Amino acid sequence: MRESGILLPVTSLPSRHGIGKLGQAAYDFVDFLSGAGCHYWQVLPLSPTGFGDSPYQSCSAFAGNPYLIDFERLQERGWLTAADYEGIQWDSDSEEIDYALLYEQILPVLRRAYEGFKLKKPSDFRKFCTAQKDWLPDYALFMALKEAHQGRPWYEWEPELASCKKEAVAEAKKQYQDKITFYSFVQYCFFTQWESLKAYANCKGVRIIGDIPIYAAYDSAEVWAKPKLFQLDSDKKPTAVAGCPPDCFAVTGQLWGNPLWDWDAMAKDGYKWWLGRLGFTLKLYDVVRIDHFRGFERYYAIPYGDKTAEHGKWRKGPDYAFWKAAKETFGEMQVIAEDLGNITPAVIRLLKRTGFPGMKVLQFAFDSGADNPYLPHNFSTANCICYTGTHDNHTLRGWVKSNDDAVNAYAMAYLGVKKKKKLPKAMLRAAWSSTARIAVAPLQDFLNAPPSARINTPSTLGGNWIYRTKQSDFSEKLKAEIREMNTVYGRLNTAEEQAE
Repeated sequence: MRESGILLPVTSLPSRHGIGKLGQAAYDFVDFLSGAGCHYWQVLPLSPTGFGDSPYQSCSAFAGNPYLIDFERLQERGWLTAADYEGIQWDSDSEEIDYALLYEQILPVLRRAYEGFKLKKPSDFRKFCTAQKDWLPDYALFMALKEAHQGRPWYEWEPELASCKKEAVAEAKKQYQDKITFYSFVQYCFFTQWESLKAYANCKGVRIIGDIPIYAAYDSAEVWAKPKLFQLDSDKKPTAVAGCPPDCFAVTGQLWGNPLWDWDAMAKDGYKWWLGRLGFTLKLYDVVRIDHFRGFERYYAIPYGDKTAEHGKWRKGPDYAFWKAAKETFGEMQVIAEDLGNITPAVIRLLKRTGFPGMKVLQFAFDSGADNPYLPHNFSTANCICYTGTHDNHTLRGWVKSNDDAVNAYAMAYLGVKKKKKLPKAMLRAAWSSTARIAVAPLQDFLNAPPSARINTPSTLGGNWIYRTKQSDFSEKLKAEIREMNTVYGRLNTAEEQAE
């Protein structure tokens, strides 16, 4: 079965409240996808944003982003009035997300909702907390303590709390009981709204592709509460951190700075924690994209304190042992392996052994001649996902503008167009016409959006994850154009029509 999808972070949906929400605009986008005949919505991580406003640097491997909670749905439950959130300045630029402003504005509104919630707690709140007992208590306490410490990272707290001493934690639970319940309430709101949206999408024949970032942030509930999962010294400092080695895109490499998993220690209990995380994510989405899949075969370890990624070393990861345990636990899994970057024969063997589809990114296809593995005629299997670009790439317009003349010339010759401005649409058709089982493109590529609409530029700070759409972007004309592509290339989703 040939399928298609559109990549758009929830944060980028149209909104009057500064950032995309799990409200009406999200349901409208599902309708747009269904009407366009697409099978998938790729949402990227839903986790709280962290350093650099990135969801890949989150304070939790499980929590949902409070910024995405829809106020109008809280009002429908009687926990807010319109006066509680209307009339507040939510952005400084209607075309960009202002995270600093949201940081100041959103939690006070959610606290007003919490006061309404406390008057009559819904019957399913306790059930939710029980179902999330493996992570929610640590997370809610962690957030309560961060608030009590003016947002400072856990390693700047008092030594007894920073080291998570049993007596100090017990006392903190008593002292901050109401704050802990508040942060549990916030997660209840998020997951209740998310589950409703996902159920609606599935009823419309649209499935959700989510994302599981391979690493956790240093300032996270996991590192604070479960340090034995990580390669840390006796003072809970990383012995090495994550990143990527130098390449043609980053001459000093990419220094991500995340602490590294202690895979040897986790192997002793059969990777119990990681399997729990994977199982949680498999329920959260219909399909899970595994970020930095190559890190399961070998991962790049950079000495802690280095300013660049130039002096790291490759270390052996869990390889197939983890995925064998996952298959024994979950059976058949709907997984996409992000197999980009420095891919060795060993990584290719791991991918083949798992049977997961990998990724083919067309923006990588035109810089090294006819043997380039990302060119559609070199796809060795249909069991892959063809992307025009990912959240880390230029928009197609930006890609054309940034290319050397030789790259554009080869792309024009390959795609059969005479003018550079025709390349974006030709790239979309190349993805949809390819043999790949699934074709995906960021919405910006269908909109022929300018370079400024790029979601993220790796190894940079500032100006990332700020892209916003307008309601006018989701026109009937665009919907018809996408539907026509899905029809012509045998990717049309008729699931909703068949259900009717």
